[in-house]
Amino acid sequence: MSTTSVSKGCFVFKPSAKRKKQDLDLESHFIRGCEDAESSEIRFKLFQDLWNDIKNDTEVLQNDLNRRISDSLLEFTRKCSSTRHHSDWASRMRASEIPTAALLLGVNMPDHDMTVQSLSDLLRQSVTPHVAAVQAKECGALKHLMKTVLERFMDTEVDVDDEDEGAPEQTSTQLHKSTRCSLGTLCDWYISKTKESNSGTPGKKRSSAVVHEHQHQQPPLVIIFKDFEAFNPKVLQDFILICSRYIEHLPLMFIFGIATSPSTVQHMLPHSVSSLLCIELFQSLSCREHLATVIDKLILSHKFPFKLSKKVAQVLTNIFLYHDFSVKNFIKGLQLALLEHFNSQPLSVLCCTKEAALLNVMQLSPGNLKRIRQLPSFKRYMEKQEKQEQVNLMTDDTHLKEVCHKLIKDLHKYHKAYYPILRCLHTLTSSLPRYPLGKQIMELYLICLENIVWESEEYQSAMSLLKMLAKDELILLLQKCAEILKSVKSKSVKKALVQLEELLAKFKQLDSAAAEIVSSEDENITSPVKNLQKKTNLFQLQKTLLEMNESRRSKKLSPFETLRKESLEFIDGLVKSHLSQPESQTLHEVCYYSSSATVRHHLNATPRTSIQEALRNPHYYLQNETLKTEDGTLSNAAPDICIAYKLHLECGRLINLYDWLESYATVVSGAEADRPDSEASGKVDEVRHARFIRAVSELEFLGFIKSTKKKTDHVARLTWGGC
Repeated sequence: MSTTSVSKGCFVFKPSAKRKKQDLDLESHFIRGCEDAESSEIRFKLFQDLWNDIKNDTEVLQNDLNRRISDSLLEFTRKCSSTRHHSDWASRMRASEIPTAALLLGVNMPDHDMTVQSLSDLLRQSVTPHVAAVQAKECGALKHLMKTVLERFMDTEVDVDDEDEGAPEQTSTQLHKSTRCSLGTLCDWYISKTKESNSGTPGKKRSSAVVHEHQHQQPPLVIIFKDFEAFNPKVLQDFILICSRYIEHLPLMFIFGIATSPSTVQHMLPHSVSSLLCIELFQSLSCREHLATVIDKLILSHKFPFKLSKKVAQVLTNIFLYHDFSVKNFIKGLQLALLEHFNSQPLSVLCCTKEAALLNVMQLSPGNLKRIRQLPSFKRYMEKQEKQEQVNLMTDDTHLKEVCHKLIKDLHKYHKAYYPILRCLHTLTSSLPRYPLGKQIMELYLICLENIVWESEEYQSAMSLLKMLAKDELILLLQKCAEILKSVKSKSVKKALVQLEELLAKFKQLDSAAAEIVSSEDENITSPVKNLQKKTNLFQLQKTLLEMNESRRSKKLSPFETLRKESLEFIDGLVKSHLSQPESQTLHEVCYYSSSATVRHHLNATPRTSIQEALRNPHYYLQNETLKTEDGTLSNAAPDICIAYKLHLECGRLINLYDWLESYATVVSGAEADRPDSEASGKVDEVRHARFIRAVSELEFLGFIKSTKKKTDHVARLTWGGC
């Protein structure tokens, strides 16, 4: 494929008919530059299987979370489709009003497409086949909005220029393919479509519920405005006014996807337009609740062997909280961490199910066995062994595989018991005043990853508050903990469940005997108080107060207080036994990804740093080696903005524009003049002046400088440390 030509031209190369499969391309990209190429194919297969499982579980989870709002919207749509036959709904809505659902989607804009797509699919399946979703970027003018709506409904090309008088005549083929852009055309199409569906189209299977629905009514035309706030208000107003004229002939329905507040409808539409809509408000699931559920199902689960370290989990959470509130982007970040882990860690061949990991242990190569010996966690493990055992681990590969076989089992046992106990601790502490261990389970998880949780002040504060719980509250929390432990198949967890059920049985056996003991003790405590009513001297008063203090100290705990203390000691023992830090587990590196800098580099963009790097090293971005310099200086043949940027780094807070221009002309003349001592060298002509003004304007647009009122011929520098 040569591009040699006498004249300049545009060359088009069509793709080859034989295209490689996407999986093969991904695999080759994964293997390229991958450490330990021997196991790269196995690791890529493990990555794919694990990611497919996570993706499938995520889709099921998101469908379940969206089902509540979807069900209410579907019910609203069904009511709207039967307006003429539904007396309750018809009494609330005038004949000229368009039924409208204001759906509050939240500020997590990247997730809206997924929600709208799911809603559209559900509407097509159970209510109506006529659903059109539009975006603001497609509908800058009324004719574009009308064209997009008609094309989505009619599934054909719509011509917006048919009404122009000067339009050229069209052939019969063009008239067949294009349709006039008006709601009258949509009315004709809808009438013919409804007749076809009522008469029955052979070869198409329809459910009995849908058939029964369409026998008595016409299916509505649903228009979904994905990003309502981004639409031009004038375009929306005109479109609604036009649709209101056709509401008697077309069963139209609107769904407004709102990110901010319901008051946006009143701000964008005047009363004369909003009065044409019968609006009902719907609230979608909070993005925080959505993320908490995703974390609980994907990260805080022993089902998936891949785990995040504290720093990586903190980076992903911070990006969610401080940037986009997007659960979709959070899952993408999790996918990136998963891919980086399998690509950069050769021992990730053991990051799989327990059975597969035990099989892969026995097939480890000598290189991977050497890497295991170099792991920090394995070195700590060897230091605790006897000298002979240390020698065997360092020299005998077969013995090392047997030991790793046992360590992998222990690691899976640790994860199997870790998360149920974590949920139990969260259940007990999430409702305490001031939330010492966090309100969300992710906060507690980060605390456990960062520190030894039972040695922290927050844990001690939580246990002190638990000691003041009433009987009913404590029993209810312990019952919730028992429900959590029942769903886990682990010997240690089952043993803990038996002990917890015994404690609950003891709580049920508490009877009135405890109350009698308390009343008798109260009488003994109050007996010295009666002596205070008599006349006494200072010595007698001091003696009486000391007796009261001693009686209180020697007071015996009630049966409930004793049982409460026993229950909290049991919980404390579970925490100390199962919630140790992951770093304390041998071979934890095979499952935990800890490179937070890589995740931050890929997900948390730093445009200023990239722009400064491009301005300092234009040869790398322009792929021009003639611009490269060895001593760090800038070539005088570099682009004007690069020269201006380099010169402005040598200035202070205020930059004199004339001096800056003179310096620029001196540098540029070195590339343009034949001889340094020529007449054109260093002079500022009109062309150089214009080029300099353009470079300064570009730097101002990028935010490196700004105009200042202190001096008219100066600009202020805004960035520092970019030398």
